[in-house]
Amino acid sequence: MLKRALTRWDIIILVLNCIIGSGIFGLPSRIYSRIGLYSIPAFLICAALMLIVILNFSEVGSRFRKTGGPYLYLKEAYGDFVGYLAGWILIISRVASFAALVNLMVDYLGYYDPVFNDTVYRPLTLISITLLFFGVNARGVRGSANLNNLLGVLKIVPLLLFILVGFFFIDPNLLTLPEEPPKPEVFNSVIMILVFAFTGFEGGVINTGEMKNPQKDIPFALITATLAVSVFYMLIQFVSIGAYPGLVASERPLSDAAEYMLGSWAGILITIGAVISISGTLNANVLSGSRLPYALSENDQFPRFFSKVHPVTRIPYWSLIIYMLVTLAVSLSGTFIYALAINVISKLLIFALISAAVIRLRKKERPAPAIFRIKYAGLSAMVGITLCIILLIGAEPSNLIHVAVAIGTGVIFYFLHSRYKRTLSPEDEEKEEEKIALREHSEV
Repeated sequence: MLKRALTRWDIIILVLNCIIGSGIFGLPSRIYSRIGLYSIPAFLICAALMLIVILNFSEVGSRFRKTGGPYLYLKEAYGDFVGYLAGWILIISRVASFAALVNLMVDYLGYYDPVFNDTVYRPLTLISITLLFFGVNARGVRGSANLNNLLGVLKIVPLLLFILVGFFFIDPNLLTLPEEPPKPEVFNSVIMILVFAFTGFEGGVINTGEMKNPQKDIPFALITATLAVSVFYMLIQFVSIGAYPGLVASERPLSDAAEYMLGSWAGILITIGAVISISGTLNANVLSGSRLPYALSENDQFPRFFSKVHPVTRIPYWSLIIYMLVTLAVSLSGTFIYALAINVISKLLIFALISAAVIRLRKKERPAPAIFRIKYAGLSAMVGITLCIILLIGAEPSNLIHVAVAIGTGVIFYFLHSRYKRTLSPEDEEKEEEKIALREHSEV
């Protein structure tokens, strides 16, 4: 049994670290170049839409106490097969995200010293960073949570300073609307970009089995973190537009804006903030991603050894070790580029299914009644599903093919594992059922 050590505020910062990665450091110029000052209300509209998805997540999540997050939600709502595929895709997405971010961190380090781009030192740096975060997580969930909290605070500080200082440099002449409003299709494309800037929260609810009071704390953490991120994003966009006239052409808008306002040292501070922000997301990734194989194993959908827990640290050590080896291999090989292609689409599919699960689980009232219940649940579910479908329609056909390949691979592994289970002797099956029953009883 895992150790329940995560408090409500641990979960809030975990969700914040999952949402706020490196994207916000480049996002302001990207959307400003498309729709100008209309990018600020675009953030507000996107936040309102995503809050509906978050509310759906919150109700579904308030039913569960076991580790697994979206995997477990969909398994309970739609059965073993759909749950397995969700878990499979989530694992691929988590591995791809870690690999992409750890490579991005080395790129940032390369700005300070070209040695990090060397063919020898780059892979050594990737390995060292990976071992560092996995080493912290191997010591126990409390130590990982403490590091997560520290990095979460440290990533907020430079962004908060950027906002507070930026208000003194606001030029009202820069805060002017374009002569013509953006075309609907352009505005919609920006909303799509912003939706993805709000995702990642689904990783913050995977560690349910290590939370002290998940059924109450998950809804509170999801809603609080999403509202905080929404306000932060809008204020950062406002300051970026109002204080930096060169925003439209900037590749590193926050660093360039800080340097424009206060000098080169401020630009360096923001760049350091970006590295810290990536670090927080990497640690959150390890904490949540390494629990997915454990969750599948706990439900007899992955080999049994993935659910073995260390007697002292209460960490699923085989799940953590194998997750580390896979992420390290993908990080060094560069194959995460393919895996990233399925990241966005798979998230939208999962969001749509969980929105629909609000109604489905209300009919079942399983595995337990929801602690948090939405008013107008039917409307909320339909809006969540519709939003996801609209965004999926605009997806690149090549990315849809990548998702189909990933799902097809998952189907193969699902049936191979099912066939393996059928080869077990009756005695083995009885022992395994006793283990599962004991785990479920201990959770209760």
